[in-house]
Amino acid sequence: MPQASATSSSTEGVVVSDIVSAHDAVDANAAIVRQRPGIAIAAFLILVAVFVTIFKFPPILDYPNHYARMWLLAGGINTPPFHEIYAIDWNRTFTNVGIDLAAYWLGPLIGVSLLARGLLFLAIVLPPLGAIALHRRLHGGGHYWQIGILYFAWCATLIGGFINFQIGLGMALFFATADHALQSRNPGALFCWRLLAGLLLTVMHLFSLGFYMALVCGLEFSPTTAALRSPRDFLRLCGRLLLAMLACALPAICLFLYQPVLPDGGGSLDASWNDSPILLVANLMSAFWSYGLSADMLFLIPLIFVGIYAALTRRLSAHAGMAVTAAGLLLLSCVVPRHMLGTGWISWRFPIMMALAAMVMICPLPRVPRRQAFLVMLVLSTVVLGRTAWIGVNWWQGQADAADVSTVLAAVPEGAAVLPVMRQQSERGTADHRYFAWNQDTFRHLPTLAVPYAHAFVPTIFTARGKQPLTVLPPWSDIAVPEGNLFPISLLDCPDEISAFSGIAPYLKDWRHRFDFILLVNADVEDRFGGVVPQGVKLAAETSFARLYAIDKTFIPAGDVPRPKSCAELADANG
Repeated sequence: MPQASATSSSTEGVVVSDIVSAHDAVDANAAIVRQRPGIAIAAFLILVAVFVTIFKFPPILDYPNHYARMWLLAGGINTPPFHEIYAIDWNRTFTNVGIDLAAYWLGPLIGVSLLARGLLFLAIVLPPLGAIALHRRLHGGGHYWQIGILYFAWCATLIGGFINFQIGLGMALFFATADHALQSRNPGALFCWRLLAGLLLTVMHLFSLGFYMALVCGLEFSPTTAALRSPRDFLRLCGRLLLAMLACALPAICLFLYQPVLPDGGGSLDASWNDSPILLVANLMSAFWSYGLSADMLFLIPLIFVGIYAALTRRLSAHAGMAVTAAGLLLLSCVVPRHMLGTGWISWRFPIMMALAAMVMICPLPRVPRRQAFLVMLVLSTVVLGRTAWIGVNWWQGQADAADVSTVLAAVPEGAAVLPVMRQQSERGTADHRYFAWNQDTFRHLPTLAVPYAHAFVPTIFTARGKQPLTVLPPWSDIAVPEGNLFPISLLDCPDEISAFSGIAPYLKDWRHRFDFILLVNADVEDRFGGVVPQGVKLAAETSFARLYAIDKTFIPAGDVPRPKSCAELADANG
């Protein structure tokens, strides 16, 4: 009997212990909350929509030029004098025409102003939203880490105004999400889907097709390294990848064979490289570099801390296939040229691809208690919304510059030819809305607003063969460039230096007789070359940021005038 009693007591103890353990497990599971990032994501979208609505021309480099071209494609080309200056030729390119097609078909229906704002909104939000969609697909639903993905909405390619490219990135990520859903279904349907995705992405931007192909490689690789465990599995993986790459690339190959047009590099590759550690690091930072690197990095630090904390506490899951994709894009970021074939900032395209793939790859803190979940949500929301608000401040400051340009353009008569120049700033602060990554200016293309606002000619509208369907007709083509820059106003008094720039800016030769007005922007800063206004021009309109000068075509410069000191400084600055 004592033995039976002992056995009974032991059994009761085990039962009580099991009940307590089960109760603790229930309490622990109750403490794990479901993560709902939707509110923060919606707040971000609303904030961006408000900014895009309020600020018509934010300090985004290429945006005014795109706006002017879209205005022409939407019907402005039929307005005098543009029917004698420009023509539309869709055979000039087979890619990078997404917004051009939208302008041609939708512009007359909804207006270019609304269309341009809508496309800018998509360029901002589609890449992070596409990454969030793919992250939800791979990691099983909503996680607060997806709020952090919104940080990469603001990057050098966005501030640079690469609208087609940015929209293409978002499309590639959404298409990859659909691709993953189709991989377990009919192989024929998957192949057809990849053909369709390849066609749409090729038309939008060729680099977005490359991004989609990289994502598909990662998705075919699977979440683990199981495909590498045996030669048979590896060969199957290689076969799937070859078939996938064929389906994705086939539309681009067919379009190129039908219309073999590439950007003009002047008969050569004309490549420049990131051939130093500083250039490589700066290139990688383009994934998040906007108007001020210090502010960008300050907002990035909490994001890094969340990832480090998750790794140290062993609460970080990763998708092996996306790791392969991110590693490949990192390698490309380091080895591709910065400029090639008449196309600038090629190497900038890959760091943002790598960053988005890396953010999709990991899922820090997938299961956290209520208090930790609230803290993570609060930190990531503060980072994303705080940085977006800071971007909004820069846009608010830049709106005054665009307004000044519009004001002086009111004095330009229809059909005039406008020569854009600038004052080149001696020094700039660490954060300035007029500059972004690598000290690139954001106001370079504001003078192109003379096309829709004054119905005047500007030589720097985007008309590059292999990139845009717009072409310049003779004789205007003699004073037009497919992609132009701004030169210091001091250069106009330096004939020898003008000859040195004739290869990239032929319109500067004999500028007094070729143009009717000079439009000076960035006029309120100290010019490193003096900023002396040439003789024979008269001030026609003036604001803080922009000044308009009428050119006296009868003026003949005196032959005995000494060579300005700024000419030697310009020669030294440009080698």
